Amino acid sequence: MANTAASVDDLTPAAAAPAHEARWRVVARNAFPFIVVGAIWETVARAQVFPPRLFPPLEAIGATLVRLTANGILPHHAFDTLLRLFAGFALAAVIGVAIGIAMGRSRLAEDIALPLVSIGAPIPGIAYAPLFLLWFGPGSVSTVLLVAFVSTFPVIFNTWTGVKAVKEIWVRSAQAMGADNRRLFRHVILPGALPYILTGLRLGLAQAWRILVGVEMLAAVSWGMGWMIFGAREFLNTDVMLAGVAVIGLIGLALEKFVFQRLEDYTVVRWGMITS
Repeated sequence: MANTAASVDDLTPAAAAPAHEARWRVVARNAFPFIVVGAIWETVARAQVFPPRLFPPLEAIGATLVRLTANGILPHHAFDTLLRLFAGFALAAVIGVAIGIAMGRSRLAEDIALPLVSIGAPIPGIAYAPLFLLWFGPGSVSTVLLVAFVSTFPVIFNTWTGVKAVKEIWVRSAQAMGADNRRLFRHVILPGALPYILTGLRLGLAQAWRILVGVEMLAAVSWGMGWMIFGAREFLNTDVMLAGVAVIGLIGLALEKFVFQRLEDYTVVRWGMITS
């Protein structure tokens, strides 16, 4: 028995080594594109293909990022933008999923909503901005409502597609086993459509980011990442603009890794519907 325990202990470091090596390989693979882009950027900046004020090196961008973070300006802008983003996207997620499920389960709802969604979706979100500013006035309210309106469309489309894509044999099998409408929706329709719904939420969040950054300047808000970026443009502060762009990208990456990916792992990957 002691010999068996000793042999297991001896094998533990050998088994842990490949896992540790694989983890570092994943980190290196994820970091490689950023290293390549950073090297190209730094090469162009040092070669002064563009004026340094318009194309600053990474060192200047990093110094500006640290300075704006230390004096509290950047966190304040990011916090206000995130509040508007989450408020608008939460509305879009709830409304978009509800309409998409209704369209997928009801032919009447599909006939009524699909033409309206098909007409509204291709229109650029910024084209709606003047209307929302006139209807709801400048400020955060019009910004949140516009973000919700624009980002609802991809959520509706993907949810509708997901519900329609649920295999009919799954539905009939559940009905044959006595499942009522509530259980059918909870155990068949929703899990089957969830990969599409998550895709729609991802696309909706990207849409929300794009319209939010653009409309923050038009809506005359006093704080926000869009306001900071557009304000820096007036003074040719390219380092401030790029620092803001970098923060938006980092926030988007964090939302993908710590929200969507974990939700996906906990649901559709865990259920074996897709592979991680």
